[in-house]
Amino acid sequence: MDKGAPLFDRPEERPAAPAAPEPGPLAARMRPRSLDEFVGQQHLVGDGRLLRQSIDSDTLPSIILWGPPGSGKTTLARIIARTTRSYFAPLSAVTAGVADLRHVIDEAKRRRGFSRQRTILFIDEIHRFNKAQQDTILPFVEDGTVTFIGATTENPSFEVIAPLLSRARTFKLEPLSPDELRVIIERAVTDGERGLGALHLRLDDDALQQLVSVASGDARTALNALELASHATPPDEAGERHIASAAIGEALQSRTLLYDRAGDQHYDIISALHKSLRGSDPDAGLYWLGRMLEAGEDPLYVARRLVRFASEDVGMADPQALVVAMAAQQAVHFVGMPEGDVALAQAVVYLATAPKSNSLYAGYSAVKEDIRRGPNEPVPLHLRNAVTGLMRQMDYGKGYKYAHDYEGHFAAQEHLPPGLKGRTYYTPSDQGFEREVAARLAAWWGKRPTPDKQSPAQNRGKPETDSR
Repeated sequence: MDKGAPLFDRPEERPAAPAAPEPGPLAARMRPRSLDEFVGQQHLVGDGRLLRQSIDSDTLPSIILWGPPGSGKTTLARIIARTTRSYFAPLSAVTAGVADLRHVIDEAKRRRGFSRQRTILFIDEIHRFNKAQQDTILPFVEDGTVTFIGATTENPSFEVIAPLLSRARTFKLEPLSPDELRVIIERAVTDGERGLGALHLRLDDDALQQLVSVASGDARTALNALELASHATPPDEAGERHIASAAIGEALQSRTLLYDRAGDQHYDIISALHKSLRGSDPDAGLYWLGRMLEAGEDPLYVARRLVRFASEDVGMADPQALVVAMAAQQAVHFVGMPEGDVALAQAVVYLATAPKSNSLYAGYSAVKEDIRRGPNEPVPLHLRNAVTGLMRQMDYGKGYKYAHDYEGHFAAQEHLPPGLKGRTYYTPSDQGFEREVAARLAAWWGKRPTPDKQSPAQNRGKPETDSR
């Protein structure tokens, strides 16, 4: 051996090894590190926008980031962590408890006292904290001990306590657009440092389109499927990995529908179904029905909503609508799912194509309003049932006209309490069967007041289709 030769090659003489990829899933590795890399949500982080200016100037107030999965909530919080001069304390509501919150707050107090450094408390999945846990941080958000950032997929109006909500600005993130998803996917394909560039992928156009379509605005879903498909595809002789639509389909298996039986999607979609039926649109009705059932919604819940719709929005314009809705409920209860889905679809189409009237709903709403606001007047004597001699002596039933003793089985008499004499609650429309009902009432009672002469209760805004 030449004694002058070095025992080891000098570093510059050794062949360069390929850089090891960063650990973690592709979606985590490809998280943008600055607002310039951030894709989407330009209504929040575009030039000149309030949130962008607050981040750039490091004067961020307490905020809540509300949006669907994969829209960039956590990524935006991490960008804030990279850019702020404040201490950034991240917690997940899935694993953290009150003790963790108190520890962060105690540290924030000490930090504020010693160095006057602010603390940003980031809580991911804030909707998973109960009221007591959210109450823990409230006073310290109020006095400025911590600046609060919460991220949630659920509507903060229902999942965040009102005092905390009033002290934070809520920013709504939208699902990523197809073009934005393409940018993210193509960046991951070509990025050799954090992405899949070292694998030399060739992604077919139809595979890219399939990935964008099935991801439904969720960047995490798209990147996870892309990573799985790329590693499952062997390289060809040239060292390229050809990703076709079949590989993407295999990686995705089936579309995961964005739906939560106790969250926003539940209420939004049942509202869309109800409004589609009210708008006499059977196609949209079937679509929203499918969105609920295919995502695993309780079919009997849907059946109950259809029963409600049959009385609320069809009513006496087609009394058969209630029969059909109840038959669908019985069919689902009898045969179960998935066979019962067609029975619900039949009811949806029937209700969408039935004549519409809310006269019944409006009439009963007016009744409830009068009962809430007015006195509970006694039943008029002539309508009371005289079953004893004493009752007859007290004029119970006196003057009552037995309708079957009169021509046409009708006898005009007052049936309401004296304070409501002449009050009209039900005014049939000119739709469907209510035309016949209106003719009967006119023959018996003469001209009845039109709806605009009713109390404000009958003419109030559109009814809600569900409550939380």
